[in-house]
Amino acid sequence: MAIELQDLTHEIIGGALEVHKTLGPGLLETAYEQCLCHELSLRGLSFQREIPLPVTYRGVKLDCGYRMDMVVENSVVVELKCVDVLLAVHEAQLLTYLKLGCCKVGLLFNFNEAKLMDGFRRLIL
Repeated sequence: MAIELQDLTHEIIGGALEVHKTLGPGLLETAYEQCLCHELSLRGLSFQREIPLPVTYRGVKLDCGYRMDMVVENSVVVELKCVDVLLAVHEAQLLTYLKLGCCKVGLLFNFNEAKLMDGFRRLIL
């Protein structure tokens, strides 16, 4: 039975909160990505990492080097950052991934915050 999208995003957010609570801010993005993948596995969720995202221009697929950090259960794009502050460009990046990809919901986490929820955005296409 497929998990409801709201329940799925709740599980992903819970996993990210657990990773942040355990590690705190200050590490590289790759460390948080590895740990979040492990946490999602413990929660029984399937995911893919570093998914190539080609751009189609005038009917031609172009590999421009874009990669989504994670897609969970083929339904939610998860983008991780470790920056001083989330900017509009980070949200624009996630929205572009949603437009070009297969998903309608995206979660953006900035693990460099003292409280993860201060650096969290949920975007819906």
